[in-house]
Amino acid sequence: MTDIPDLGKRSILTGAMAVGAIGVGAMAAMVAAPKPAAAQLLDTGIDPNSVLAKAKKGNALQVGYAQTPLWFFKDAKSGELRGVYKDLVDALAHDLEMTVEWHEVTFANATVGLRRADFDLFGSSAVYTVPRALTSEFIGPLWAKGSLAIVRNEDADKYKTIADLNSPDVTFSVNAGASEEQRMPQLFPKAKFMSVSGQQAMAAEPVRTGRATVYVSGDSDIMVLAKRNASWAHIVDVAHPFDKRPNTWLVRHGDPSWKNFLDGWASYITANGEVQRLFDKYLQELA
Repeated sequence: MTDIPDLGKRSILTGAMAVGAIGVGAMAAMVAAPKPAAAQLLDTGIDPNSVLAKAKKGNALQVGYAQTPLWFFKDAKSGELRGVYKDLVDALAHDLEMTVEWHEVTFANATVGLRRADFDLFGSSAVYTVPRALTSEFIGPLWAKGSLAIVRNEDADKYKTIADLNSPDVTFSVNAGASEEQRMPQLFPKAKFMSVSGQQAMAAEPVRTGRATVYVSGDSDIMVLAKRNASWAHIVDVAHPFDKRPNTWLVRHGDPSWKNFLDGWASYITANGEVQRLFDKYLQELA
């Protein structure tokens, strides 16, 4: 009989109990741990009414879009949505661990739908204008666009430079609600203008039929449109896009948490080269 405790056996038992407790605790933590995006939102002070708080609640991200070649369009064969900004919205939703619900609109009613909360992000190619900035907030930006003009092939020799279009004999066709509707009259004060409602590509139709002289849109949009309509469409001075402006997404005023998050995300996705990669991919495919 001895008073000396069996330290070896006791140490082993104590260690086993401790390891077991740690193992159970770790397993419980693994089961209860929130997903990464939700974990980052816990106790951060984000307004519970912010769109950003939806990531914590598991709600779907509501996204409006209008169709523009290259950036956001329905594939003619498959009917699926594709484009640079469509892929970026998918990447954003993946990072937020959210699903997406899509809402198709035109550029004429894009900011109206955004302001009445039909959707929380306008994810199409929105070029900066002051009237738009007064009603909605621009993100980023993600990109910058110049403009190009198309005329009919038979007018190619008549309009060799952009300056040739500033004439009383010239009629511009512009898409109602697009940035060109507000911007082009400032740049071509001598010309006449007509607005065409609907998706953006419809505004080129009056040029094809001879009711208008020229159609202006973003440089990449015009390059895609001209390739698809090579039988009649000619790009004026294709090597020199003009009137370069920020091109990006829109959100509502009054939600700084959502706006600040998207600004940071836009900087991240631009700096790592993903926007450029997607642009090069779709430009090669379509134009």
